[in-house]
Amino acid sequence: MAVVIQAIGSTLLYSQADLPVDNYGPLTPIRDLRCEGLESKLKEVISQNPKWKSLVNAKRMAIGIVSFEDLEKIKYAGLNDNQMMYAASLPKIAVLLAAFDAIHTGRLQPTTELSNDLRLMISKSNNAATTRVIDQLGFESIENTLRNVSHKLYDEETGGGLWVGKRYAKSGPRKPDPLAGLSHGATASQVASFYYQLVFGHLISKERSAQMLEILKDPELSHKFVNTLKIIAPDTDIYRKSGSWKNYHSDSVLVWGKDRKYIMVALIEDAGGEQIIRDLVVPLESVLKVSSTVKCN
Repeated sequence: MAVVIQAIGSTLLYSQADLPVDNYGPLTPIRDLRCEGLESKLKEVISQNPKWKSLVNAKRMAIGIVSFEDLEKIKYAGLNDNQMMYAASLPKIAVLLAAFDAIHTGRLQPTTELSNDLRLMISKSNNAATTRVIDQLGFESIENTLRNVSHKLYDEETGGGLWVGKRYAKSGPRKPDPLAGLSHGATASQVASFYYQLVFGHLISKERSAQMLEILKDPELSHKFVNTLKIIAPDTDIYRKSGSWKNYHSDSVLVWGKDRKYIMVALIEDAGGEQIIRDLVVPLESVLKVSSTVKCN
């Protein structure tokens, strides 16, 4: 049964029975959920494709996966997952989080226009809408939210993470991230952490996490991961943000259904990155399906 909540100038619906999942204690950081057995399976599957193996070895391909098959034993695995990479529009999820944080603390007033811009920013990756939100927040506010000790979605000690240091427009100042000098960057592990924290309602609050999930749900752009998922799992809920610019292609999904509960993240620097991400879904699912049988040291 859907629960109606009032949010940023419009009424949003979310299923209280599904997400966020109740979690009453401190959330274990995603880096502490790393499973060596699952990571070995991931590396084995990726290495079977010479092109993918080459991209991983050249640090031009990063992957992060999270299995929720057993909510008491969540497992994480990644390849190059602490490597900062240019992620184009994917870091718009950082703008989404910063906007909700500002609303929650009263620094940003909720309006219908803002609500519409946030949906356009995520579902259609609209640059003009994103830039309007960034201009209201400012880069310092976005950075402070990402560095917040409660989230730690950008942290030099763990390789960086999500970063937005430029408007999604030709003009305007640039504030690159301290580690890699990227305007719109991400690591696969911190993108996975963003979704992982949303699953348990730990981004700002359970209600705010639910509102962000509602905006991320049912993406209107059907490429990359989503293209394949709509074929093999048409009835599964998908929460998603992707990005592409020149040879840089990225995608991130939280998949939540009866037979599928996982996070997938891929960041790729290659002209064929869009097709590679489509092709990754089935192999990555093959790894996730054996997550309950692998041992984590």
